[in-house]
Amino acid sequence: MLYDVTLEITYDYASPAASGRHALRLMPASLPGEQKLLAGQIYLDPGPTERHDRTDFFGNAVTDVAYRNSHSELAFKLKARIERTATPEEFDISPPLRALGRELATVQSLAPKEPVHFLAASPRLPLDPAFAVYAQEHTHAGMSTLAAVEAIGRALNTDLSFDAEATTVDTPALQAFERRHGVCQDFSHIMIACLRSIGIPAGYVSGFLRTLPPEGQERLEGADAMHAWVRAWCGVEIGWIEYDPTNALKVGQDHIVVACGRDYGDVAPVKGVLRTAGAQTTSHKVDVVPHTVEAPKAKAPRTAPAGT
Repeated sequence: MLYDVTLEITYDYASPAASGRHALRLMPASLPGEQKLLAGQIYLDPGPTERHDRTDFFGNAVTDVAYRNSHSELAFKLKARIERTATPEEFDISPPLRALGRELATVQSLAPKEPVHFLAASPRLPLDPAFAVYAQEHTHAGMSTLAAVEAIGRALNTDLSFDAEATTVDTPALQAFERRHGVCQDFSHIMIACLRSIGIPAGYVSGFLRTLPPEGQERLEGADAMHAWVRAWCGVEIGWIEYDPTNALKVGQDHIVVACGRDYGDVAPVKGVLRTAGAQTTSHKVDVVPHTVEAPKAKAPRTAPAGT
């Protein structure tokens, strides 16, 4: 499936910002066998004083920008075309939950994508006994690791209510869990904390999700938003799987990956500092549109010239 993605994030400052530095993680990833970035460009308005494109520790594309001139508005815009491949349904050959620790012990690598980096507490996710209690209520030692991941994801989808007004980007996961309200960031953070608390390595994925309008209604431009879900390590044979607790489903062809990390702090779309005073307003607009390729027109049949 081909998708055209457009993202626009704008900032308006009550007082002009004298300077600023920002790290942008907006560009969709290329993942062998899963997703391919065919074309992509990040546009900046106003243009920055400095710009540097790099890859971070976890392999995410990062664009660093610096501004040294006064500006009252700032806009980041992404345009990209992505090919997303449907992943076939796999048999559950993950180890029993009680045996996962033995398989973890066989992984000696410290490479960025290895499970060792995703098992302990991380800056935005201190582990709390409440997460362990909840996870243990919905799993048991004899069930497979994959089944445990899905059981926790389904339980959270049932017990938590999606509420765009309940939390902010800085709301602690434990607070959102206690209130049982939140958005995809909260669902994902809570699920990651639950999984880690019972020994399952888990990370945070940011990206885009194709959404469909209600039946009989036209799709609204800008109606989509950046999304978040979970990746969990289910043993040596299966490796990493991805699960969307907000929608209680395995990640599929409609999910477009941008960045992966330990928690939101590692993959925030925009992170930085600026010198300004007063309030600011932010708007966020995303379009994820399937790209249709027209079939080539059939060539007219050749005819022999008269008299041959």
